[in-house]
Amino acid sequence: MALSGMRGLSVFISDVRNCQNKEQERLRVDKELGNIRTRFKNEKGLSPYEKKKYVWKMLYIYMLGYDVDFGHMEAVSLISAPKYPEKQVGYIVTSCLLNENHDFLRLVINSVRNDIIGRNETFQCLALTMVGNIGGREFSESLALDVQKLLLSSSCRPLVRKKAALCLLRLYRKNPDVVNIDGWSDRMAQLLDERDMGVLTSVMSLLVALVSNNHDQYWSCLPKCVKILERLARNHDIPQEYTYYGIPSPWLQVKTMRALQYFPTVEDPNTRRSLFEVLQRILMGTDVVKNVNKNNASHAVLFEALALVMHLDAEKEMMSQCVALLGKFIAVREPNIRYLGLENMTRMLMVTDVQDIIKRHQAQIITSLKDPDISIRRRALDLLYAMCDVTNAKDIVEELLQYLSAAEFTMREELALKAAILAEKFAPDLAWYIDVILQLIDKAGDFVSDDIWFRVVQFVTNNEDLQPYAAAKAREYLDKPALHETMVKVSSYLLGEYSHLLARRPGCSPKEIFSIMQEKLPTVSTTTLPILLSAYAKILMHSQPPDPELRDQVWAVFNKYESCIDVEIQQRAVEYFVLCRKGAALVDVLAEMPKFPERQSALIKKAEDPETDAAEQSAIKLRAQQQQPSNALVVTDQPPSNGPLPVGPLTLVKIPSISSNVETSLSDERLSHENGTLSAVDSQSAMPSEGLIGDLLAIEGPAAAVTAEQKPVSGLESVVDGVDALALAPVSEQSNSVQPIGNVAERFHALCLKDSGVLYEDPHLQIGIKAEWRTHQGRHVLFLGNKSTSSLASVKALMLPPSHLKMELSVVPDIIPPRAQVQCPLEVVNLRPSRDLAVLDFSYMFGATLVSVKLRLPAVLNKFLQHISLSTEEFFPQWRSLSGPPLKLQEVVRGVKPLSLPEMANLFNSLHLTVSPGLDPNPNNLVASTTFYSESTGAMLCLMRIETDPADRTQLRMTVASGDAALTFELKEFIKEQLVYIPAPTPVPSPAQPQVSSPPIDPTDPGAILAGLL
Repeated sequence: MALSGMRGLSVFISDVRNCQNKEQERLRVDKELGNIRTRFKNEKGLSPYEKKKYVWKMLYIYMLGYDVDFGHMEAVSLISAPKYPEKQVGYIVTSCLLNENHDFLRLVINSVRNDIIGRNETFQCLALTMVGNIGGREFSESLALDVQKLLLSSSCRPLVRKKAALCLLRLYRKNPDVVNIDGWSDRMAQLLDERDMGVLTSVMSLLVALVSNNHDQYWSCLPKCVKILERLARNHDIPQEYTYYGIPSPWLQVKTMRALQYFPTVEDPNTRRSLFEVLQRILMGTDVVKNVNKNNASHAVLFEALALVMHLDAEKEMMSQCVALLGKFIAVREPNIRYLGLENMTRMLMVTDVQDIIKRHQAQIITSLKDPDISIRRRALDLLYAMCDVTNAKDIVEELLQYLSAAEFTMREELALKAAILAEKFAPDLAWYIDVILQLIDKAGDFVSDDIWFRVVQFVTNNEDLQPYAAAKAREYLDKPALHETMVKVSSYLLGEYSHLLARRPGCSPKEIFSIMQEKLPTVSTTTLPILLSAYAKILMHSQPPDPELRDQVWAVFNKYESCIDVEIQQRAVEYFVLCRKGAALVDVLAEMPKFPERQSALIKKAEDPETDAAEQSAIKLRAQQQQPSNALVVTDQPPSNGPLPVGPLTLVKIPSISSNVETSLSDERLSHENGTLSAVDSQSAMPSEGLIGDLLAIEGPAAAVTAEQKPVSGLESVVDGVDALALAPVSEQSNSVQPIGNVAERFHALCLKDSGVLYEDPHLQIGIKAEWRTHQGRHVLFLGNKSTSSLASVKALMLPPSHLKMELSVVPDIIPPRAQVQCPLEVVNLRPSRDLAVLDFSYMFGATLVSVKLRLPAVLNKFLQHISLSTEEFFPQWRSLSGPPLKLQEVVRGVKPLSLPEMANLFNSLHLTVSPGLDPNPNNLVASTTFYSESTGAMLCLMRIETDPADRTQLRMTVASGDAALTFELKEFIKEQLVYIPAPTPVPSPAQPQVSSPPIDPTDPGAILAGLL
């Protein structure tokens, strides 16, 4: 923008840049805004130059983040100015300030149209640029025909036609009806004969959008696209200014090949031959050079050509050539090229039969598995997994096992899962499979899901020849001093069933096996104890007549756990003790487990199901959920199975108690005898592992039922007197078909970390929120947008604040007109520290349907925190002065998300806790500080220390201190909730509650929450 001659604007910008802090900047901006308002009120006295200057200032202020709503009309009015300087300012500022749904845009449609159909090319370019930037349905309906005429006009200069093509592309994306498919096929073919490269590049962008929606109507464009590629790649028939580092218009080449990929095939033999000649030339002519810019351009063309070759299913000779080229790329030093090489090799494996050729590069792919760049390592892992078969499975799985010890935590679970799947699918023999899985559990037990060791047990049980070998390997692992609990489970189970097969081997007598298993007992959790007790009973059964000393030792263990608080352990101990006193009859009761029925492996089924996300089956998340209290609350968008469908977005449910036998069940098979004499899994509490994820997260099924006696916990305990525990959920008694769009719980959690976004959305309504916080006060604006073509009637909004918040909501209009948006200010004052949540009870009528939802508002504890940085001299005196409870509280937190220290520091910073590096001499610890504001406490300094365990990222010790006991407790609990919170996976939609997809909306711009919908 030309600012020459605008001294006032230059001075203002200098003043703002010279401000020492944000408060000075705000004062200077407020002063300037007051001056601009005054001058705009006296508009008659403003010269065009002054008006232009003030609109420039207004734009700069808007770019700084301040509201300038009062000046929108002045900016829009400049569009109709007769001179270029004022018109330019009007178009630029309007493009920046207004979105496609702003009412003021309707005022300038005629002025914009006059500029488009006029003869002034400069004005045409300004108008086309603004329409292309803003888009919108109204612009598309009013101006699309004029834009099409400009594009097809032979009298317009290329500069105007180029902008017209891009403008039409934007209008088409907003409203596809603006392009008549029947009439545009021939026109597009004519436009592809264009000689001007700028126009041709813009037209090709338009063609890509058109054929992506309906390629059938544009077959006549296919040979024209091939001729364009010939012109560029073979003939180099192109002006010099469109050559980039010796490459003829790489942007146009990429777009042309992308357009060709939307056509299913090339039927004409001559066209196909010409296309493959061009592709062959591109493949042969691309190499790695030192110039980075040339590399980027040439490889953009090359990899698009590779994608086209795969799409067209070229001859095997060309495929081999592509693989050879990719093999050369995965060996270069440039990481971006290595990444693209690995990714395209993986894609090629999925669409063509070139596995044998890719195997030649297996050594280099394995080397990439150790690359410093984690993204390259992930692509190498994906490629190794895809290229594995019976001929190379042994080598690949062994490489994965070796790499497992050095891999990052973020990759270990994926590595473990893929290694287990490959071992099962391509095992040369079952003994090798057992070795691989036991190594896997030993090296990465935390990252091995229960499905993996369940499968081992099934294989061993069903193959008698394998049983002695598996028992011997389990015995070897039990000798290790440090053993993961999953290894204890599988080893104990195998030895309990088959240790009698090792009786003649040294160190494998029943007494020795019991002794080494007994050494592991003090270190295991309540989920493993039942397996150990079963193993002890089996060992005693196999040693009939029993050694008196062994019998007494086993009985002592059973006696010890007869009064255990865990019902499962107690029941097993009592039953086994009674059964063991029956002597020889024990052999009949605890006979060997029957074979499992043959069925598809859960792991292979998971690998073959494209809808299954391995992350949702996370062993880490399962263990974290199991370590949380059983009365934890989970918010989910699935209804209780024994109740009516909810009206709105949330259902509040309790996780049922997770009995310890969950981990002892093998897949979905009950470990019970055919004669029913004894079930190794309690019939009252067993649940199949196929539903384990759903049951733990209480997403569906009878376990998710909500009873009137259940009480909320944590920050939901006292939302407001008289508000039910289901205050976060819609009223269940109302039944209508209106369902929310998107996950309301995820929207709420996102708004807890930022101050603007979408709070709720359904097919008729969208509620956005924008907030500003200062010390203990907050100001919200609720944006209520009617997305439908009918009015929303009987609109009611009732605020249900907790006792520690004082909230005042402005009057909400009873009716929201069609396609309109209203703004409702909300004032918030924090009285004292608390984690309780405010609830918005919102309802409206759409036709004869009443929609009622209760939504949590993100006025949470961290909104009243402000960053403060303390030095060593400031921190430690304050830390020492706060000694002991209740001002200083300490707790060991288990089941936390396994975050690295930088990730944890980022989380704390997002919660307004300032992490001070270097204050704690231990590099595994974090020290943070913040200031809390409320009416009762004033500005209160809060200090925190986190001590992590590098060997176990799922637990830490947290110490929180402040000058107020209630604040210390609430802040400690709040931080703990953030550390252990794991969002539930999105449930699979059922016929009873269809899933509605949400159109893309910028959640950071509540003022534009209806963008793309009206």
